[in-house]
Amino acid sequence: MWYLIYSEDVAGSLPQRKLARPAHLARLQALQDEGRLLTAGPNPAIDAEDPADAGFTGSTVIAEFSSQADAKAWADADPYVAALNAKMQKAGHCPAYLHLRALVTAIRPAPQTRG
Repeated sequence: MWYLIYSEDVAGSLPQRKLARPAHLARLQALQDEGRLLTAGPNPAIDAEDPADAGFTGSTVIAEFSSQADAKAWADADPYVAALNAKMQKAGHCPAYLHLRALVTAIRPAPQTRG
């Protein structure tokens, strides 16, 4: 089944995102290589593809997992979650928030390439 994973970042987390990005992208590439990734990407804090120092408000992943428990375990192990949770716990705040929902795809988009 497909699952929508939406994570919310904490303010000022761009440096942590940048450090965790290579490991995060490697995990997404593994899902892509297995044919289990529909789409993934960051949510810019402003209306721009490259928000520069404004950073991001979170990330969205739509991927296929065998169960909601497997999707949650995958999301919880993401390097972004670990990096942001360390920042939040240091500041005395709760962990980064993950939303996880099952998704039934009525229409699946055809693969597109950017020109």
